[in-house]
Amino acid sequence: MGSEQQAIGGEDTVDDKIMEQGAVVFRGYVIESVSTDDPKMHLVPEDLGGRKNEGQDPEVKEIVSHLLKIAEELNKDAELECLINTIELDSVQDVFFTVAKKIFAEGVNWGRVVALFHFAYKLIYKALTQSHTEVIRRIIGWVLQFIRENIYSWIRQHGGWEGVVKNALRWHNVTIFAAGILTGALLYWKMAK
Repeated sequence: MGSEQQAIGGEDTVDDKIMEQGAVVFRGYVIESVSTDDPKMHLVPEDLGGRKNEGQDPEVKEIVSHLLKIAEELNKDAELECLINTIELDSVQDVFFTVAKKIFAEGVNWGRVVALFHFAYKLIYKALTQSHTEVIRRIIGWVLQFIRENIYSWIRQHGGWEGVVKNALRWHNVTIFAAGILTGALLYWKMAK
């Protein structure tokens, strides 16, 4: 694996701006979320397959900040937390793709993108706290794979990752919506297994 591949954070090389920025934004989202959930835990982009200081770009910081604002409601959802706690990291790939597909079953919007990010972050956090660090880069790769295969065109059509910043006025409704979508997707997975 070359350093360029590793810097992308996934299992394959991506040379597209939307995918590259998506990887940086997602890693920034994870780092900021970990910092909020456990201030004693310190992650840097390199821990997640990124490059040193990659998240320092002001545009990336602004995008991550908006995504985190949307996710605030998700952090308050006790049912969501309980559902995530039932996931076994040994079979996490099937769970990830089942839940991700369900999140986007009825379309794409920034709330659903945040639900995907939040779900993947929670899996990464669980892996960090349970010393299953080998799965972390795989989860990042799955997020990028899912974006590329399922929502890439929508992100491009909606202004790239900067689109989340441009539509910041609608976040209150989106945050409540994102929490419901992710909880519903996890309940779907739970009932299907």
